[in-house]
Amino acid sequence: MDLLAAIKREELKLEKELAKLQHQLNGVRAAAKALGSKAGREVTQVKKRVMSAAARAKIGKATKARWAKFRAEKNKKK
Repeated sequence: MDLLAAIKREELKLEKELAKLQHQLNGVRAAAKALGSKAGREVTQVKKRVMSAAARAKIGKATKARWAKFRAEKNKKK
């Protein structure tokens, strides 16, 4: 039954850690409440960068050219 005792010890350790984290969370919430509306703002999602179709085409064309050059040099060496 040593395994059972080890599990109980781990459970107690995790419960203590949970209590500690809850205490810290309560402190952070109290500080945010004390600061008022400035701290109450929610984190907004980061907007995805949108690339135009022309830019994607330009990048694709440049990539194909680089690979064509690479393959041409590779075939020369053979």
